[in-house]
Amino acid sequence: MSDEIVIVGGGAGGLELACKLGRKLGSGHVTLVDRALYHIWKPSLHEVAAGTRDIHQEGLSYQMLAHDNKFRFVYGNMTGLDSANNAITVDAVTDESATELLPPRQIAFSKLVIAVGSVSNYFGIPGAEQNTISLNSTEDAEQFRVRLLKMLALADLKKEKNPDAGVDIVIVGGGATGVELAAELRDASSVYTDYDFPQLNANRDVRITILEGAPRLLAPLTERVSKAASKLLQEREVRVVTDCRVASIAENFVTDANGNNYVSDLCVWSAGIKAPDFLKGLGLPVIKSGQLEVDGFLKVAGTNNIYALGDCAACIGTDGKMVPPRAQAAHQQADYLLDMFVRANKGQAAPDAPYVYKDHGSLVSFGRNTSVGTLMGSLTKLGWFVDGFFARMMYTSLHLMHLSALLGPVRTGVTAAASGLMKHAKPSVKLH
Repeated sequence: MSDEIVIVGGGAGGLELACKLGRKLGSGHVTLVDRALYHIWKPSLHEVAAGTRDIHQEGLSYQMLAHDNKFRFVYGNMTGLDSANNAITVDAVTDESATELLPPRQIAFSKLVIAVGSVSNYFGIPGAEQNTISLNSTEDAEQFRVRLLKMLALADLKKEKNPDAGVDIVIVGGGATGVELAAELRDASSVYTDYDFPQLNANRDVRITILEGAPRLLAPLTERVSKAASKLLQEREVRVVTDCRVASIAENFVTDANGNNYVSDLCVWSAGIKAPDFLKGLGLPVIKSGQLEVDGFLKVAGTNNIYALGDCAACIGTDGKMVPPRAQAAHQQADYLLDMFVRANKGQAAPDAPYVYKDHGSLVSFGRNTSVGTLMGSLTKLGWFVDGFFARMMYTSLHLMHLSALLGPVRTGVTAAASGLMKHAKPSVKLH
């Protein structure tokens, strides 16, 4: 049997686990499988969509990370599991013309960690999947950005004959992704109009609407954070409609349960997530949402050597509630498994205590200059409301902490400094 720990999914938790394990155990012990060739921090995809972050400059190659952190990278989609023989199947990789680049492969494992994240849940709403873009991947974000550029160019051309010409953007879902995208788009649209679209006025002609089914934005967070977010969006002339149940989505408009129509040249879906459907076909226990059922030690129920972490894992916390699908949970779970696997490699006993989720608070970005959110007190368990520049620095530090786990502190510092210098040598948004 192979002695390799195989991690499927190179998102925040899976990639951090692969990097840290590779550095601890050395070459020949860790394999990472992912369907993409490079990694970008998922919470920054709204910036990619708005054009304020360039994936071609900031994406991190999995091959480079594998070389530097002493793990093996396998390119492709996991499609099957042979739990009796401790092996997974990775599908063939093809190019745009369906020419096979890599054949299907079998990868043996001693321990398997499934960290494949989540995909959009459209809840069976007619037209939602076909007529919206979801920010689940860099490809999604790039698709939105390119379409936005085309829409802006078209509106600019129409402006002379039609004073009302513009771009209508509807965001379905007022959670963190939807709110952050709306704020980033407002900042970016002003830059776009300054650079290349002189006939357009950003606040007037780039019309952004958020449709939220709950009574308020950011429903899982505190009411104070929600009110602060609503105020910041109002100042940016973003329209917010709460208690709005979307009934159907057509190519150019969204219809709610009351029959109201919202014109949309671009529609983004950020109203819910679920586990990837292929997990149901692996022969492992899943709950109704499709998430893998795990115990307190993150082991998939009924298995001896298969684990799951992050959004795809249905983990019940010590309080009896489901651990929320947040990046901080995936980070913590990765560190928990890191300790477990390093102990096992040294012949030491596994941790006695199960994984415990620690809520450190939540921060929501509002463009380059401000953020809002709460920071959880470690002793009082109370949340401190934070906003403005301090909150923005805290938000930025989360990304730097993630980079440090992948690159180390020295290279992270150099990367951050280089990124800051590059901002003075290129446009504030990506124009091509």
